[in-house]
Amino acid sequence: MKEKVLVSALSFRRSQAAIELLQTNGYEIIFSPVDRALKEKELLALLPGVAAIVAGNDEITETVIATGLPDLKIIARSGVGYNTIDIQGARHYGVAVTNTPGANSKSVADLALGLMLSLARAIPCLNGNLHNGCWEKSVGRELGEKTLGVIGTGNVGGEVIKRAKAFDMNIVAYDVYPRPELTEMCGVIYLPLKEVLAQADFLSLHAPALPETVNMICKETLSLMKRTAYLINTSRGELVVEEDLCEALKRNAIAGAALDSFCSEPLVQSCLFGLPNVILTPHIGASTIEASGRAGQIAAEEVIRVLQGLAPRYAVN
Repeated sequence: MKEKVLVSALSFRRSQAAIELLQTNGYEIIFSPVDRALKEKELLALLPGVAAIVAGNDEITETVIATGLPDLKIIARSGVGYNTIDIQGARHYGVAVTNTPGANSKSVADLALGLMLSLARAIPCLNGNLHNGCWEKSVGRELGEKTLGVIGTGNVGGEVIKRAKAFDMNIVAYDVYPRPELTEMCGVIYLPLKEVLAQADFLSLHAPALPETVNMICKETLSLMKRTAYLINTSRGELVVEEDLCEALKRNAIAGAALDSFCSEPLVQSCLFGLPNVILTPHIGASTIEASGRAGQIAAEEVIRVLQGLAPRYAVN
């Protein structure tokens, strides 16, 4: 009997090559019946006989992992973040958890730069006005010679820095693990967090959701930013206290913000809705054909390795 692989990740479902890789290696694929992250109860109903889960941002609790035993061997995240997976529970039950580092870095970095440009030139607002018959120009800003503050200089942050350098931006950064090569190649200056916040004309977040980073952008840290500064978050929604950001935007304590991820997704209700100085996108950073293909390939290879008794290459537990 074929081993079953439950595929929930939307990005994986866009990669025909990754699907065919699993099928040609003899695995039966069960696709999620919904186009969103699965809740615990929904996962429990789909788990019987499943040897592997190719996961998106699904609610994979310890209960889910324990229920999947003894068949469940691996949870392969088709993406980078794994904060919705109970890592301790997976470790306890001997279930591998993997991710796909670097697969979507370029796509997320492209979006971050696009959002910076959209904020600087008010592109969404002007587009909407003109579609409604309003020919009204605005005076924007150039990115060149502005200071970009980058929080987290890993794979995505590094790609953002490379792109920002091409726009002649000055770059300051905060990371507990500085990368000397970024200083050498792009002139990045690493500073304490408060100094990055104070100097940035554009602040771009690229940190994981960890106890020390959750709610890092709050009333206190927003008060350190310039009134002319813009915030961009294409990483994790948990990094930002949305109510505090909303208040800062209403008071024009900062000039604007662009967010691609949120504390609760899908975002159906928010104090940010309707604010003229905020751009919201539905967590599309990794939603490109190229990123889906790279992430799908890695996730499929990890599933095959573990189910064949080999160690995964990108284990996070």
